[in-house]
Amino acid sequence: MFLGHFAIALAAKRATPNTSLGTLFAAAQLVDLLWPMFLLLGMEHVAIVPGITTVTPLDFWDYPITHSLVGSIGWAVLFGVGVYLRTKNRSSALVVGSVVASHWFLDLLMHQPDLPLTTNTSAKLGFGMWNNLPLTFLCEFGLFFLGVAIYMRTTTAIDNIGRWGLLTLLGSLGAIYLASVFGPPPPNAQSIAIAGNATWLFVAWAWWTDRHRGVR
Repeated sequence: MFLGHFAIALAAKRATPNTSLGTLFAAAQLVDLLWPMFLLLGMEHVAIVPGITTVTPLDFWDYPITHSLVGSIGWAVLFGVGVYLRTKNRSSALVVGSVVASHWFLDLLMHQPDLPLTTNTSAKLGFGMWNNLPLTFLCEFGLFFLGVAIYMRTTTAIDNIGRWGLLTLLGSLGAIYLASVFGPPPPNAQSIAIAGNATWLFVAWAWWTDRHRGVR
């Protein structure tokens, strides 16, 4: 899943309006922000197998540090504690931690059975929605539009950056998602890792845009 993760971040702004959208983006994508680093370090692995699913050619055969259920919960606790230590706001910390944990459960809908519970030798789960393109699009874009609607009802632009910055951010996310689905497969795992690190730009973009929007 891609757009659905950002949808959770956008919707979570309603539950914790004083938390930056940049922080919520980082929370929703935390394990996917860490995963490219572990790929580059050789601690996790991915294979490119065109046709393995209808939507993505990636075979996620080794990523228990970031994408196991236990690992995801651990990252959620660490991120939530970090937010609490910075803000002293228990409610915000719980919301942000929950956003981190939501990543695994959304991936559970999309992935084939490759999400481990603990390690690669443990049971692996996945409902395989990536094998059905219309259903995948319905879920991804449905969640995304819902998240956008909630965020826009929670905040309002206070200047043109808040207005156009948000629209270009949302449009860019949609364009990148469609390009990843209909474009050619990546040439190698290293290129996946390098492209994955670019997700940090969206975190910064969301932080910048959110600073130019006020809570209704």
